[in-house]
Parts: sequence; structure tokens; C-alpha cells
Amino acid sequence: MTGVRLTVHRATDQIGGNCIEIEASDGQRLVLDVGRPLDAPREATGLLPKSLDVERPVAGILISHPHQDHYGLLDETPPHWPVYSGRSAGALMHLTASIFGTAPVRDYRHWEGGKRIEVGPFGVTPLLTDHSAFDAYMLLIEAEGRRILYSGDFRAHGRKASLVQRLMREPPPDLDVLLMEGTNLGSDKPTKTETDLETDFVELFRATPGRVFVCWSAQNIDRTVTLYRACLKAGRTLAVDLYTAEVLDLLIDAGRLPQPGWNNLKVVITRAFARLYESKGRGDFVKRMAKHGVSAARLAENAERWAIMIRPSLMRDFIPKGVTPTSDDAWSYSQWRGYLQQPDGVALKAWFDEGGAKAAHIHTSGHASVADLQAFAAAMNPKALVPIHGVAWDSEREGFSNIVRLRDGEPLTI
Repeated sequence: MTGVRLTVHRATDQIGGNCIEIEASDGQRLVLDVGRPLDAPREATGLLPKSLDVERPVAGILISHPHQDHYGLLDETPPHWPVYSGRSAGALMHLTASIFGTAPVRDYRHWEGGKRIEVGPFGVTPLLTDHSAFDAYMLLIEAEGRRILYSGDFRAHGRKASLVQRLMREPPPDLDVLLMEGTNLGSDKPTKTETDLETDFVELFRATPGRVFVCWSAQNIDRTVTLYRACLKAGRTLAVDLYTAEVLDLLIDAGRLPQPGWNNLKVVITRAFARLYESKGRGDFVKRMAKHGVSAARLAENAERWAIMIRPSLMRDFIPKGVTPTSDDAWSYSQWRGYLQQPDGVALKAWFDEGGAKAAHIHTSGHASVADLQAFAAAMNPKALVPIHGVAWDSEREGFSNIVRLRDGEPLTI
């Protein structure tokens, strides 16, 4: 084979489940992400794309960020394949695996943003980017005089938007291929800034006489920061669960992020979560958090004080302690609204509806708007734009140039 061969094994026509291979002319390979498809049943196995040859070695698997649709099939890859990620991303994947068993505990090799590393014959420069996942990267791959930029998942309206803007001002020169996500093509998902969300939450906190319950992902650190800042401004205390507390504790050296023990932040220690932690040999963390903790029963008192993290698994501990929604309360589903159509989401909504709590869903997408996708592609100016991670690339091509449309498993020689 002459030249570098690119194969998107999965994600040319779907959101999530990314699995991409780059092969040098000497046969050495690099794999970018091994994501679990979003629509895969929870217990499903054997989900690696059949076109990915697992019998041959790879120089490395590069994980762009710690979301399941980008790393969730690591357990199906050969254990001797090296895995690379950002340091914080590796720690988050390890934590999730240790508690929930959703991925193998691997010996991650770590990079530093902006510093090129050599992985076999490939030069890899990780570029820290703006996304709802913490420690997310774009990846610049160089081999045999070819240059490929993998966008991973990104946006330009979060708390790290300046990183994307700087890359657009100073793009990598002479890009042969841009592998770019298109999650929000053909959709109307909100793309407000986190600063705008902060203002919205402050208004909700001040206008609500009772508690405000908020459902968000523990690993969406931008949202945790937004909620904590809003609590400071509105005079409320943010009550998070044990897992969210451990996520924050884990990232204590990754920047000035809210931490257990800070003013206006408490850790709700529920019986079910404490038992889960103890069963995983993590009882010491529960004990350490006790000095920053608050019981579920306390959340039934001084209702106007609290902004409370809620998820379906917490309801069964809250209800016996008298923490049930009332007409004085409000709730916000600060995640993709589609999850509300799933069984857990339906049960959560019914709980608040029954109590008469006001719904005020305050959220923004973790992915770039259509306008930002178009502007980013134009700034990168690649010889070929290979669409991935989207379902509307065939109907929403306007505003993009040099599109090379591939099918899953179809190779492209560069």
C-alpha cells in the first residue's frame, strides 16, 4: 500500500460509536476512539465494528474524551493494545469503571495538550478543546507527509470556547483531511453559552420559594461550575451526590473547580450510594466526605436554601426522608431532552408532575451549532472534509466545501 489509509469503521451516518483507523504504508495502525453506540442495549456485547481487524497489532488507541460513545468498547479490544488519553480523562474513565463497571481498568498512557508525541510512525498533537466532557481533545495526526485533524466532539459556546476560537485563528496548515463531527446538523438543540445558563439559573433560584432540583451529568464539569456560581449569586447551597463529589475531588489539581468543603457546596450521602461505595471498597471516601455531608432528611428543611442534584436513582432514598416535590419547588432537566423519553426520564418527570413542581429546563448542547461547524470547517480549509458523528450530513451540506462522503468501513487513501 502507498500513502496513508483512513477508514471510519463506525460513525459516518450516526451520532456516537466512533471508531476510526489510520494505517501507514508499512501496515502500522492507529485507532481513534472505540465508542459504544448510543442505541446499543445495556447488556449487548460484540459491538466492535467487524471491519476493524483485532488480530493485528496497533500502535495505539487514542481516546479523544471520556464519554461512553467514544471509549465504551475498550473492553472488547485486545488488552495489549496501548491506550492514550488526557490525564484527567484517564482518571475519569478509571473512576467510572471502578464504581459502575462500564469499562475495563486500563493502564492509560497520557499526553499533554499541545505537545506532540510519537506513536509508532504517527506524530500526534492533542489539542484541548471545548466540550461538555472534561479534558476533551481534537487530535492532529501526521504521517508520511499527510496531516489529518480529528475534531472529536466540540463546541464553541462553553467555558473553553476560546480554545476553539484560537485554533480557528491559527489553524494547522495544509490539512489533507478534517474528520469533523456534525451532531447538531438538522436539529434545533439549544446552543446558549454557559454564562447565559448561569444567568437563567440565578433567575430560577431567586424566583422559586422552595427547592430547585436539577438533573445533570456529574462529568459535565462546565454545568457543575455554572450551577455552583449561580448558587453563590442567589444565596443557595448546591447539594451533590457522592459520585459527583468524587469527580470533583479527583480533578482537584486540574484547575480551580468547586470542591467538597467549599462554601455553598454539600455532599448528600444517601444509604444506597454509601452501600455501593462500600461494596466497591471505597468506604474511606464516604467517611472522608462525611465532614462535608448532609443527610437527605436535611434537604426537607429550609427549602429555600437548596439547589439539589437529582437523578432517578436518588428518588428512592429521598422519598422516605420526606424529600418530595411540592408546588413551591422547581426542577430543571439540564441534559438532552431525548433522555426524558426513556423509562428513567419518564419516571422522573412523573414524580415532579405529581408534586406540582414548576419545570424550567435550562440546558445547552455539548456540540457545536451549525454556524460554528461551518465556520470551523472554513477556517481549517482541508483538502477533504470527511463527515462523522451526525445523521444529517447528506441533507445539510450547504455551507461546507470539499466533502468526501464515506460509508462505514470504506477506506480512503490519502
